Amino acid sequence: MFQKILVANRGEIAVRIIRTCMYLGIETVAIYSEVDKDSLHVQLADESVCIGGARSDESYLNMENIITAAINKGAEAIHPGFGFLSENANFAKLCETCGISFVGPNSDIIQKMGNKSEARKLMVESQIPVIPGSEGIVNNLEEAKKIATEIGFPVLIKASAGGGGRGMRIAYEISDFSNAFETAKSEAINAFGDGSLYIEKYLVNPKHIEFQVLCDKYGNIVHLGERDCSIQRRNQKVVEEAPSLISQKLLKRMAQATIDACKAVKYENAGTIEFLVSGNDFYFIEMNTRIQVEHPITEMITGKDLIKEQIQIASGERLSFTQEDIKFTGHSIECRINAENPKKNFMPSPGKVKLFHMPSGNGIRFDSQLFTDYTIEPYYDSMIGKMIVHGENREEAIKKMRAALEELVIQGIDTNQTFLYMIMIDPDYSKGSFNTSFIDRKIETLLGYNEYE
Repeated sequence: MFQKILVANRGEIAVRIIRTCMYLGIETVAIYSEVDKDSLHVQLADESVCIGGARSDESYLNMENIITAAINKGAEAIHPGFGFLSENANFAKLCETCGISFVGPNSDIIQKMGNKSEARKLMVESQIPVIPGSEGIVNNLEEAKKIATEIGFPVLIKASAGGGGRGMRIAYEISDFSNAFETAKSEAINAFGDGSLYIEKYLVNPKHIEFQVLCDKYGNIVHLGERDCSIQRRNQKVVEEAPSLISQKLLKRMAQATIDACKAVKYENAGTIEFLVSGNDFYFIEMNTRIQVEHPITEMITGKDLIKEQIQIASGERLSFTQEDIKFTGHSIECRINAENPKKNFMPSPGKVKLFHMPSGNGIRFDSQLFTDYTIEPYYDSMIGKMIVHGENREEAIKKMRAALEELVIQGIDTNQTFLYMIMIDPDYSKGSFNTSFIDRKIETLLGYNEYE
């Protein structure tokens, strides 16, 4: 087991990783930007290093400074969390070159699965269902138009190096295509430094279902069930739950495809296979080669600490359980708490938290970096916490989430917690009648409260 780990992240995920390291008796090194010097993850870590200015490219994306900090502090491993450098093959390779263990898959796997068009090709070769689309990167607008016409509109234009909903545009007909293509390309260049695009058939109103996997260095593969991530806004997940309401027959097929995908890429560590479900059909869309924001709901229904498992796998340990050992209990829901004002087109709301109170109780968990007088900076993602609940069944979990959101107090800034509460009381959500278009269809109802008026 490692003696010291550098956590190459900030916010709630950095806090989450540091706490697990504390439980395991592992020393931690926090990195921070100039504006994050008083953050909770810095206060909790055994040691800390300032690695640059406020902007991400000056700090949390600064590979050289992060590696230097790890070497100077004697860290044997780096945990990247999610976002920032977590799926950057060059950073993983740099760790390998410097003799530092990367808590995640190796750089070759990240490269292979991070390139969405290459991942798609590998799945086709492995006979895993994929959405009809281009057989790789499209080279120019005219070629893209031709492929889109052959596939049939609507189509989805996607950044090959993308993720998190960026570099992604829908073209509903040929007249929309040129603008959508150029916009996706520009956004991909700005977000990822890579304007490569590919094209898929756009499925109207599917479910977004993902499977959590753990794979050790010895070929052992276990899936820990699925999560329904269909409640989204602009391709960004808002509410997630586990298990899903998909039929057991279909889930069994998807679970086998998940295992087959991991075998095909010879995967290691924690990862997620993501599918779109339309009727009785499912299609692979991507693999995330990192821990996910929504991992806590899987932890709640399985009793497994996924960060702990990540660290143990990276240190060379075998999985301590088999597929047969995984038992699913109850139902769990996660709501992403963002510093934003939904009534002002979800405008970010940085500022000082004047009062913070989080709910507690059986089956209620709040992952966050918040405390009273904490300042939310404008330079980073607006997510400031995750409300997670667990109940004996879905109905109980929904009731717990409503109560938890009512009790949560974050004064001094705007948040989306009332918007989330409106989702929880929506009759269609309560019945399980939802898909990826839920928020778009319900937006007027979901914004029909008086909190900000």
